Amino acid sequence: MDIRMKWYYRIGFLLLLFAAIYIFLKISSIWMPILRVTVIIAIPFIIAGFITYLLHPVVEKLHEKGVNRGWAIILIYVIFFGSIGIALYKGIPAMIDQIKDLSESAPLFAEQYREWIRTLQSNTREWPDGLQTRVNEGIDAFEMKLDSLLTTIVNILVGFLNSALILMIIPFIAFYMLKDFPLLKRSLWYITPKSWRRKGALFLRDVDKSLGSYIRGQLLVCIIIGGISALAFWLFHLKYPLLLGLIIAATNVIPYFGPIIGAIPAVIIAATISGKLVIITIVIVFGLQFLEGNILSPFIVGKSLHMHPLVIMIALTAGGEIGGILGMILAVPILAVLKVGIIHAKNHFVTVKTNEQPPNSGE
Repeated sequence: MDIRMKWYYRIGFLLLLFAAIYIFLKISSIWMPILRVTVIIAIPFIIAGFITYLLHPVVEKLHEKGVNRGWAIILIYVIFFGSIGIALYKGIPAMIDQIKDLSESAPLFAEQYREWIRTLQSNTREWPDGLQTRVNEGIDAFEMKLDSLLTTIVNILVGFLNSALILMIIPFIAFYMLKDFPLLKRSLWYITPKSWRRKGALFLRDVDKSLGSYIRGQLLVCIIIGGISALAFWLFHLKYPLLLGLIIAATNVIPYFGPIIGAIPAVIIAATISGKLVIITIVIVFGLQFLEGNILSPFIVGKSLHMHPLVIMIALTAGGEIGGILGMILAVPILAVLKVGIIHAKNHFVTVKTNEQPPNSGE
């Protein structure tokens, strides 16, 4: 009877939960504006928190070497935001000019791209119908992903310009987060339930160990690759070197597939100038990927994720299907967190099972 009542209780709880979710979704017109305002307010704090997460290890290393914590924060802060400020001051006007010129030349590049697609379809026309259909579907899917990538980059640039006033407070938020980082850690410790504190601290430590060095190293590699590619394109007189360097830097975050996606706009633009420039552009892109894969990534990023390439490719494919380009960018960090979570959950259940007392046969 007790078991039956427990099942009735569980079924009733699930029904109430589904009813509550249904009602909650029905009144979305009430809470959606509140959620939208909350997200807008939270975005500067989220970005500042991410910057704090990136810079805090550097501040701690300087502090351990005897530098006063306040001076260490100011030094790193000035170098980090000073570099960003100079880059924006010099880069935004040039970027706007290149985007304007690119929009005016877009029909020429679109025609070049369509000519390539027609050539590919013509060369595969004799293939079996099923295979030809798959090729056409692959081309359509690739066009959608490429369009999504370009749209995302343009929206980010436009959103950055429109939100300049809000983004100006991010350096101040990040400064106080860096300054009061130990206080924030203590506050988080005390507001966490006691039964969660030790396991939660171990979980966050392992996530930081697996993910932190990967994110910091990957961002540094992307900046280096983007800067070198922009310089190389400029030296060989390829149009829009700054914009193309930014695209390559952004797509380089995606392992394996990113370099291919980032190289396509550069090759299309080079094709409208000369065949020689196409070959030079391809050599530059492959040379940069050799530099990244054999020197930069092993030295800077290392093997912090400890995951097989096949697992990463599966995650990238799933991320691309679920969230497009953004999903591919977030796939690896989410996979790293899931991996740590699964390991901790496994250890937790093993510990619980070990601590279970066997029944007393004397009773």
